[in-house]
Amino acid sequence: MKDFKKYYTIPAKPEMVYLALTKPLTIQLWTGDKAEMSTEPNSEFSLWDGSIVGRNIEFEENKKIVQEWYFGEQEPKSIVTIILHPHKKGTSIELRHTNIPDELHEEMAQGWTHNYFGALADFYVEE
Repeated sequence: MKDFKKYYTIPAKPEMVYLALTKPLTIQLWTGDKAEMSTEPNSEFSLWDGSIVGRNIEFEENKKIVQEWYFGEQEPKSIVTIILHPHKKGTSIELRHTNIPDELHEEMAQGWTHNYFGALADFYVEE
């Protein structure tokens, strides 16, 4: 198991980034794929039309999202923590993803940078 931690900057206020990460219609706008999401703890979520699935653990509005990402019946659980900080250029995002299966670590790291936060940054730049 490996962990991944990285900071990203998104050119939008934390309130806008939080909405883009938690509202299904907004998620669909920047990903281009179907999304199921709720801010209710213990609710299931699905992103990229089921490519990423898991369970929502905790939300702090406009500040923090904690999720469990499913990789089969893996133990220990893979936990994603996204913390939003105000930044002079919009929002600084602190990402921590723990317990990534070794064989998926590189793919996940690239996915976070290019497909997830890269796509989100592009969404706000294009507005």
